[in-house]
Amino acid sequence: MRPGTAIAISILLGAFGQLSLKKGITVFGSVDKLSPGCIISMLTQPFVAAGLLLYAVSAVLWLVVLSRVELSTAYPMLSLGYVLVVLLSWLFFRESLSLIKVLGVLLICAGVALIGRP
Repeated sequence: MRPGTAIAISILLGAFGQLSLKKGITVFGSVDKLSPGCIISMLTQPFVAAGLLLYAVSAVLWLVVLSRVELSTAYPMLSLGYVLVVLLSWLFFRESLSLIKVLGVLLICAGVALIGRP
């Protein structure tokens, strides 16, 4: 697998992991106090479990990336996950997408483009 492909897949898995965690905790309900029983209940909620699994796969793939790409180049690419989460949260959860968020997303994209240049 090419490093660029591995980076993209890892970022996608991380972003969808976040969406799954959000959906799962929404189904689970508000958490006021953490107890062992509450933690077990959260972790066994299907969307939460799926989100954690997506993160685990993303982390393993990220190790492949780190074995081939300089950390100072690869790590900033993870910020594209923020971009995806903002856009997908707007799409799936109808979260607000203000002008400030859009400008922030554009700045992140510009920074990644600068860092990722050969």
